[in-house]
Amino acid sequence: MTETKKVAPKIVTTGTNILKFFIYSFIGIIVFFIPINWNGKSSIILDHIVSGISQFAPQMVTMYALVILMLGAIYPIINQTWNESAANIIFSFLKILGAIFGLMIVFNVGPAWLFDPSMGPFLFDKLIKPVSLLIPIGAVFLALLVSYGLLEFVGVFMQPVMRPIFRTPGRSAIDAVASFVGSYSIGLLVTNRIFNEGKYTIREATIIATGFSTVSVTFMVVIANTLNLMPMWNLYFWTAFIVTFIVTAITVRLRPLRTISDEYKNGEGQPEEIIKRNRIKTAWNEAMKTADQTPSLPINIWANLKDGLIMTMNILATIMSIGLIGLVLATYTPLFDYMGYIFYPLTYVLRAPEPLLTAKAAAISISEIFLPSLLVTDAVLATRFIVGVLSVSSILFFSAIIPTILATDIPISIRNIIIIWFQRVILTLIIIIPFTLLFVI
Repeated sequence: MTETKKVAPKIVTTGTNILKFFIYSFIGIIVFFIPINWNGKSSIILDHIVSGISQFAPQMVTMYALVILMLGAIYPIINQTWNESAANIIFSFLKILGAIFGLMIVFNVGPAWLFDPSMGPFLFDKLIKPVSLLIPIGAVFLALLVSYGLLEFVGVFMQPVMRPIFRTPGRSAIDAVASFVGSYSIGLLVTNRIFNEGKYTIREATIIATGFSTVSVTFMVVIANTLNLMPMWNLYFWTAFIVTFIVTAITVRLRPLRTISDEYKNGEGQPEEIIKRNRIKTAWNEAMKTADQTPSLPINIWANLKDGLIMTMNILATIMSIGLIGLVLATYTPLFDYMGYIFYPLTYVLRAPEPLLTAKAAAISISEIFLPSLLVTDAVLATRFIVGVLSVSSILFFSAIIPTILATDIPISIRNIIIIWFQRVILTLIIIIPFTLLFVI
């Protein structure tokens, strides 16, 4: 029997592939990463598109979001996944509940507390409507950003950073930036797409989903404005950015992330080749190979749009129900006051200016990322700064990102998500409180 030789994949450096790489990647970068000023607002183009649609046709967006809520509620029943596990049953019920809440808010039917500006209207206007547009529209441009070679090109150069520090492939750098500049939903859309393509292992995808997919720069501006931190925006932004990634670098070395399976989704994947020399040549070859193998632009855009719509249906109703339940518990019950005592010994020992208030804000962060800021608007500057950074660095919260992670194909349990959230809160407090006492007060 003769042994067959492996044939190396042909690198196709043609004019068409070069144009696809440069033009499509450039458009993707512009849309996701370059802030521009429009109507007195500085943000990325994707955010301007979503804001423009919302302002131009607010009623249409409201009804569209409601339709997505309704579809999300019935989708698990249609595809018969609602009873596959206990978690599926619970979340299917929550989706139905979210759709009911959405109907009540849109048609102004229900108890008075639901229509408090900080309750139903806040969730529907500030989260449900923007997310319903952001994910599908972002998915269209995502086809340009990650499908024509940029992911592979950047990945080769980022290997020396991402692998030793975060234990993820170099290509995950695109995820990290997409989350910070765009949004967690876009970042998770990128992660899920690459995971399904066999380019991330289960552990790598879990690290990226729980360690990089934080709130966007746009929402950080909302937090900074709420906490009156805009006069020190650069200090706040870069502190939150650095602390978030320091915490991620530590958590990847702790359980449960350290012990999660390093297998690919279907057993076989496309592991990133470790490059130690000829980086420019290798990066270019990888980019050309990807540009040549990717389907045509219309097919690619349709596939991404379909994925985006399915993800939106999967998460929107859950965001509505869990977010509202979290707001009700935080406003009308002492639950988070009691939970705050879990972190109080740490905030007290670290000499936080208002240790109990800081501890309560830390505890409440798991329900909704904006609640900690609302809790400390009248606090001293140091407390506001600590909580502002914590809101970004803790990453995981039940009103949005946790349902989004669970809606992906990444197999991670709610138990592990809560453990990672707890680790991130503890580590963030350990880092940010001494920093604030030294450089902010």
